[in-house]
Amino acid sequence: MTVIAEKLDARGMNCPLPILRTRKALNLLESGAILEVITTDPGAVKDMASFCTQTGNRLVSSTEADNSYIFMIEKA
Repeated sequence: MTVIAEKLDARGMNCPLPILRTRKALNLLESGAILEVITTDPGAVKDMASFCTQTGNRLVSSTEADNSYIFMIEKA
C-alpha cells in the first residue's frame, strides 16, 4: 500500500499551473515521499510524465476517475 505524504488538489487549473504547483509541493517533501496530484486538465497526463522524467522524480501511477486525473509521484 502506498502511503501518501501530501495531496495537491489542482482541479480547475490549466497548464502550466498543475506542474508549477506540483514542483512547489515536491520541494517541501523528503526524498521518497509520495505526492498525490489531482487535476482536471487532460494535458497533465503528458505533462506529468515529462515533468517526472526531466526532474528525476518517479511517476508511481497515473489514473483517471470521476473526470479527474490522479498522479502518484515519488520524490527523488
